[in-house]
Amino acid sequence: MRIAILASEGAPYCKSGGLGDVMEALPAALQRIEGNEVVLVLPYYKKIKDAAEKFPVEKVADCMVTLGWRKQYAGVMKLTNRTDGVTVYFIDNEFYFGGRSGAIYGDIDDGERFAFFSRACLEALNAVEYIPDVMQCNDWQTALVPTYLNACYRHAFPNTRCMYTIHNIEYQGWAGGNFFDDCLSLPWVYRPVLDMGGSVNVMKGAIETADLVTTVSETYARELMYPYYAHGLDGILANNSWKLTGITNGIDTNTFNPETDPALPAHYNAETFEIGKAECKAQLQKEVGLPVEPDVPLMVMVTRLAGHKGLDLLCYIARRLLWEEKCQLLILGTGEPQYETFFKDLAAEYPNQCAAKITFNLGLAARIYAGGDIYLMPSKSEPCGLSQMNAMRYGTVPVVHATGGLKDTVPPADENGEGGLGFTFQSYNADDFLAALKRCLNLYNENRDGFKALQKKEMEMDFSWDVPAGRYMELFNKMLEM
Repeated sequence: MRIAILASEGAPYCKSGGLGDVMEALPAALQRIEGNEVVLVLPYYKKIKDAAEKFPVEKVADCMVTLGWRKQYAGVMKLTNRTDGVTVYFIDNEFYFGGRSGAIYGDIDDGERFAFFSRACLEALNAVEYIPDVMQCNDWQTALVPTYLNACYRHAFPNTRCMYTIHNIEYQGWAGGNFFDDCLSLPWVYRPVLDMGGSVNVMKGAIETADLVTTVSETYARELMYPYYAHGLDGILANNSWKLTGITNGIDTNTFNPETDPALPAHYNAETFEIGKAECKAQLQKEVGLPVEPDVPLMVMVTRLAGHKGLDLLCYIARRLLWEEKCQLLILGTGEPQYETFFKDLAAEYPNQCAAKITFNLGLAARIYAGGDIYLMPSKSEPCGLSQMNAMRYGTVPVVHATGGLKDTVPPADENGEGGLGFTFQSYNADDFLAALKRCLNLYNENRDGFKALQKKEMEMDFSWDVPAGRYMELFNKMLEM
């Protein structure tokens, strides 16, 4: 099967969050399935261009992209050193991508930039004569692809089917009503498809025009039927519920592997983790300035410091927790100033119990996954979440809010650590979070053998992309039968 995957980011070339991780692992997993030919299309950002020695490319085509009243150039660059069989194309445009040195997102013209990218993907695939059986588009940045495909490109892709995947419905690609005329160059019949309250919503258009819609966990797919989670699109999704499916993400088990991870001071597996994790914990405590205390539970969190990550709950209970329990807390991440300030102040107040590393450091993140005992993820909502699976891969027991992908990947364990993979709380409030955390701490302190058995079970779980890739293939085949 010929598969084209279109996205605004993909590791190791460009990454701002979980989408980048997915776009690193999913194409490779699909390519490993016999008979598949997978192409990944990404913007040619300045940071990729500047790393030309690491990511060498050759120009294979160019084309012009209609964008409202103007035509914009798009170069098609092909990566030449990919070794897993996935073909990677970059869309080159100096104004939209190649000349900007800041973050991937956040420019005032992001709507125009990714409208260009969505249309350029179709022009590029046509220019290199790659006619896929299916296209898979990701988040709002490529949400215009299924609309453009149906409205303007059926002559070039007569039999191609299109899947749209929602990674986070909070970001939908809103624009003013004049955006339709200024940028999109679509027939007027598509205006009501994209219209939402007089404004343009490109995610709404994708839901309406894609052949199938997926999201990144089974529970999140069900949650999107409710206004609390759907951010205004619950009605649209309810009308299209027949095409919505949840597929829980995997993780790259080659990258996140405690047996081989070069960032770790000691390596281990499910059979040797007691020795390996103990060494990793001791070295981590030294690195972040905490007392080296092997029997004190080390609670850790690697996260973007944002409200929806449940940080309000942690802030509310943190001092009580450190006062009542003999434990340590380590936070890694950057984000909203109020949370950065809170954790810096907490670390200064409790220097022997709390450390806050307000930075982005992939190596330290891996060492935290390996050296921690308990992983905190009290997210208000979480479409899938990858950190809890990373943590379990390294034998660190998660305590999570039972929402979205957290509910799907962390079935609740009982007080003896049996029957599940971690500790969960149902209601989004601080008391329930604290109760779940204390159940985990009690298991650690009172039944260390039960805690170790839980760690071993987690490390033996298969969190790879093999199963999700199979689910995607089932849906791809379903689309081809439509």
